[in-house]
Amino acid sequence: MNRREMLLASVALTGAAISANAAEQKHAHHHAASANADLINTAADCVQKGQVCLHHCLALLGQGDKEMAACSKSVNQMLAICGALQQLANQESSYLPKLAAIAQDVCKQCEDECKKHADKHEACKACGESCAACIKECRKIAA
Repeated sequence: MNRREMLLASVALTGAAISANAAEQKHAHHHAASANADLINTAADCVQKGQVCLHHCLALLGQGDKEMAACSKSVNQMLAICGALQQLANQESSYLPKLAAIAQDVCKQCEDECKKHADKHEACKACGESCAACIKECRKIAA
């Protein structure tokens, strides 16, 4: 092996070591950023299922079913709070415990409204269940 080959080999090894170290640091940082992973996931699930529920409520309201008015209002409020909850949880905000306390109340109201329609509407049932899961996660960190 000549000097040129040795130099190229050492440069390649150094580059591989630097890449491995950077990947390890990125991986360690990723673990630290997921401290609120369960809350993030349940809030995201509430948003997703709430959007389906709200669409369903609005369609029924459009057909004249006024029974869905309170459900659509509570779902709409839950969507606003859980969207913010998810963002603050991702940012590990110092405001997260306070918002989690509020989110419990908002999710409870949404869950209660959705329960009224759960036997007739799958979207309401799924939304109510996701709110119940979010309430449990909020309790863990609420102020």
